[in-house]
Amino acid sequence: MLQLDHHPSGRHFLQIPGPSPVPDRILRAMSLPTIDHRGPEFGALGLKVLAGIGQVFKTRHPVVIYPSSGTGAWEAALANTMSPGDSVLMVETGQFATLWQKMAGRLGLEPDFLALPGIDAETGLALAWRHGVEPQLIEDRLRADAGRRIKAVCVVHNETSTGVTSDIAAVRRAMDAAHHPALLMVDTISGLASADYRHDEWGVDVTIAGSQKGLMLPPGIGFNALSPRALEVSKTARLPRSYWAWDEIVEMNKSGYWPYTPNTNLLYGLSESLDMLLGEGLDRVFQRHQRWAAGVRAAVRAWGLPIQCADPALHSPVLTGVITPQGLDADALRKSIHERFDLSLGTGLGKLKGRMFRIGHLGDSNDLTLIATVAGCEMGLQLAGVPLQGSGVQAAMEHFAKQPLPAA
Repeated sequence: MLQLDHHPSGRHFLQIPGPSPVPDRILRAMSLPTIDHRGPEFGALGLKVLAGIGQVFKTRHPVVIYPSSGTGAWEAALANTMSPGDSVLMVETGQFATLWQKMAGRLGLEPDFLALPGIDAETGLALAWRHGVEPQLIEDRLRADAGRRIKAVCVVHNETSTGVTSDIAAVRRAMDAAHHPALLMVDTISGLASADYRHDEWGVDVTIAGSQKGLMLPPGIGFNALSPRALEVSKTARLPRSYWAWDEIVEMNKSGYWPYTPNTNLLYGLSESLDMLLGEGLDRVFQRHQRWAAGVRAAVRAWGLPIQCADPALHSPVLTGVITPQGLDADALRKSIHERFDLSLGTGLGKLKGRMFRIGHLGDSNDLTLIATVAGCEMGLQLAGVPLQGSGVQAAMEHFAKQPLPAA
């Protein structure tokens, strides 16, 4: 007989920075019967989600939707615009910037990986993993590229591994100041629909995103938001692509269809997600994420533990990274919290493995969700023998009690 795992009573607290909890409303939408992806009902659905997702990216130009993860959308961005041997300037801000850089090399490109030099004196961690993109480094490197070998600048907007949100508008200003023709590509996989993002206004050529973060969907949809210049460059790019090719998709999307079988029921969920986000208003969505983030950070400061993002101006509204004391295995702490309180926290990735944990505060959450999350973390820290300076739970409660809800 099949032995089923025991599931604790009550709802599991999924407080990782994605995949985020999927609201019941979206789960119900996804449970609708599958329809003919060549029929008229699907064409109407396709046109609706394409129009709505453009509003979330804040673009008037095409957004390509793939049945894929965000990693697939990374590859699509590079494969449609680059040729073998092209140089791409990438910036090390954490694990996901590092993985994108690794992908570029495997595709036959030549990544130039910029990093803020040095080690942080407080934590012994690399400075590059506690700070955001430094626009001046990009400008200096582009000015030095007299032969214009660099074809794209690739940066991560919201680095999920560290909780740092970089200033993309400042990156565009740096590129313009260098008078360099490189494309600007931005990964906002964990930022979209939680942090303010403006594809057109910030002069981004390709924006990469995924479904499982602020859009509150399961994993399985990848996005490329495109600029007219990116579409033009794609006509002469020579990296091989077929499934990822923009041209056929953009053309068929004009009538609401795809050149292959799309993930129909996830698109039902996307339609519902867009109704929720646009119905609430994106500005209000961003305000509540900022409010949640400030409450969680107040708790971490009350504990007396360092926040992974060392620059308060760049603190992410999506997640907060918490550095644990030297000698405490953060993964063992996470395991203890999960087993004792049925609370899942994000692990430290790459260079941060075992040194920090990540608290997600995005999507389908509320004040009480986050107060409970902080309580689970605080109890786990106490059980691990970590000397805390004060109560993070009390600090979070005071924050949420005093800070008004975003205006409707």
